[in-house]
Amino acid sequence: MDALGIGVVGCGSVFQAYLPLLQNLEYQHKARLVMACDRDEQARQRMLAEHNIQEFTTDYEKLIGSPRVDLVLVLTSMVEHARISEAALQAGKHVLVEKPMATTLEEADRLVELAKRSQGMLMPAPFTLLSQTYQRIARHIRNGDIGKPHSARARYGWSGPWWSDWFYQPGGGAIFDLAPYNLTSLTGLLGPARRVMAMTGVAIPQREVNGRLMQVQAEDNAQILVDFGEATFAVVTAGFTMQQYRCPALEVYGSQGVVQMLGDDWDPEGYELWQNKAGAWQVFKESEPNWSWCDGLNHLVACILSGAKPVVTPEHAYHVLEIMVRAQEAGREGVAKDVDSRFEAPEFIETGEKVQAHLVHDRTHK
Repeated sequence: MDALGIGVVGCGSVFQAYLPLLQNLEYQHKARLVMACDRDEQARQRMLAEHNIQEFTTDYEKLIGSPRVDLVLVLTSMVEHARISEAALQAGKHVLVEKPMATTLEEADRLVELAKRSQGMLMPAPFTLLSQTYQRIARHIRNGDIGKPHSARARYGWSGPWWSDWFYQPGGGAIFDLAPYNLTSLTGLLGPARRVMAMTGVAIPQREVNGRLMQVQAEDNAQILVDFGEATFAVVTAGFTMQQYRCPALEVYGSQGVVQMLGDDWDPEGYELWQNKAGAWQVFKESEPNWSWCDGLNHLVACILSGAKPVVTPEHAYHVLEIMVRAQEAGREGVAKDVDSRFEAPEFIETGEKVQAHLVHDRTHK
């Protein structure tokens, strides 16, 4: 099969993170970047000079319509994700869309249903499930190494972006930008959420973006409490309000032990395991120090070439989005909100040195 043609929509900072993977895929003759799109016409010269991209457009529909493009990489602002992804799927293209795949449940529902009919695969970020560290933690939990999980904690945050105002406008905010990582990780480990409560707000009313002050309209600070049923709870801390931190990214407390990830779930640094029967912490070094949070691109290309079903699914992304939307509602209204969607939980099985994943087919989208 010829190398897949990749078209990228959005040539900003996130594109730079994906670039090493794109270059490696081209080196392996699996895929190559053939076309780029950005609203900023000035990006044309940069893409030509730095990346030798001959085809450039400011109209994403032209990119989607190109017969040279097999896979569309959607790296725009969050409010544009759904519209571009939907158009690409309708054209039969494969789609990798950065998180969240949509900012409303109505948009996300259309994407999930369209992905079932489209010739193209849809893979929404984030890709925390793909790291070997995450999968080994999942295996410990599934194998009962910490007993029954009762409680969990996760966090991700920083002081906030300064380069684009859409982060602080409706459709943006810390919940949509940061919480998808932790919520994807926790639901992958513990299963679908049943209910959510939250305390959310704007902690810093004005932000300086590109040298000018702007009013913040989207929540920049959130504490999200997730109920997984059977008195199993988790709390997720997300905010553009954290200057630094030094604590595990994710912790799961069970009846017979504890497992905790070091680093961030999008950039793990190994993990620690406590078991009552051992009476000591076991420390596991990071097995993939060069693993990239953009690894979904490698996974999607591999699935396209082999015909395998991706581990990262639109149904799971929809579930995470529903948790976030309900958390926004709960924070604004001060009441708990039910979460109705479900997804097929991944199960990770060790075969030799690598941990492979397949899906347990026992849950549905809605």
